[in-house]
Amino acid sequence: MAMQPWFPEAKLGVFLHYGIYAVDGVWESWAFYTGQVPHERYMKQLDGFTASRYDPAAWADLFARAGARYAVLTARHHDGVALWDTAQGDLNVVRHTPAGRDLVAGYADALRDRGLKVGLYYSHSDWNHPDYASAVHPSPRKEGVADNPFASARPGEEDPEAWARFLAYREAQVGELVDRFRPDLLWFDGEWERTEEQWRMRELRDLVLAKNPETVFNARLLGHGDYATPEQGVPLRAPEGPWELCLTVNDSWGFQHEDTNHKPVRLLVRYFAETIGMGGNLLLGVGPREDGAIPAEQAARLEGLGGWIAKHREAVYGTGAGMPAGHHYGPSTLSADGRTLYLVCFDPPRENVGVRGLRNRVRRVSVVGSGTELAHRVVGGHGKVPGVLWIDAPAAADTDEYATVLAVELDGELDLYRGAGRTV
Repeated sequence: MAMQPWFPEAKLGVFLHYGIYAVDGVWESWAFYTGQVPHERYMKQLDGFTASRYDPAAWADLFARAGARYAVLTARHHDGVALWDTAQGDLNVVRHTPAGRDLVAGYADALRDRGLKVGLYYSHSDWNHPDYASAVHPSPRKEGVADNPFASARPGEEDPEAWARFLAYREAQVGELVDRFRPDLLWFDGEWERTEEQWRMRELRDLVLAKNPETVFNARLLGHGDYATPEQGVPLRAPEGPWELCLTVNDSWGFQHEDTNHKPVRLLVRYFAETIGMGGNLLLGVGPREDGAIPAEQAARLEGLGGWIAKHREAVYGTGAGMPAGHHYGPSTLSADGRTLYLVCFDPPRENVGVRGLRNRVRRVSVVGSGTELAHRVVGGHGKVPGVLWIDAPAAADTDEYATVLAVELDGELDLYRGAGRTV
């Protein structure tokens, strides 16, 4: 199945880790898995999960103002607590928390009302399911998996029948999500604890596509996904094919009371520009409080990023990856017709902005947002080796607080010289 065209065109998504772990503000699921808190104390958070300020329409409005085109909600994390009234098992917020209602349906409806694509996160692993720790990965890539009682059977105690029951439960839950909510994107996780064959990944993908052939999958289907998901760090080179950088606004996926290390808007703009400049999407993570409210500090970051995107939307939407590193000191994007190059300047340009290796004749250069035209000229060059394009720096009034963008209109599709220069 070909990648759905909306995904690479989306540029920005919002990642919501929302669950009972927000009550005490502990590490989502991992807190009991690693022994940070006792399992009983972790599960006691069910009693404090109210969703009393859960307002998915307000979420969707915020995401739209941020410039996002999709969002991803943790329908079920590794702790096995479902945010919808699943018929599979008994562990969900509808039956066992004061919230007492389905939190996925309202989210899906609100996003669609705002024209946003609906993504749902689902963990293959379930550290609370009685049948989960019945198999063992033969060579897990993460330390501690084979020895953790929440993840793996003890040596000699594997139970294939229990594992088959678990897979049936997982496939039934995923089927519920697709049937009830018709997600545009399924964001899987937890794949490292079993092999592709143990997980029956191909069969899971086929099950979903039989119900909704247009579903987009992330890469955590072990060879059966549609796009790569580097996490918390911009790659030095773009992954093959479509991809998405997963990045938190602070240092945590879910809400944690003590984590006040929120990235400034300027830094988020840099991450975003670098990501789209390499052809990827940014999936920006926020953690709602247990009552469903997104912390004001995180909402402000989304609003700030959205303001920059709105001002520079022509350099964002409808563009692809720009020039490779070395042609311009900063990221760039390229219009769909290949005839307009957008140069991102993180610091206010001084005197000139240079572009190297550009074979095209430049028709016009202007500042995105103000439209001010800038003088430009080519210096040097010999034979097949083009000279350097020098663009006069914009006046201070035309620069942006976070990153200034220059539109370079070309006489044809972008044509770059990538050689070593003329030697004598």
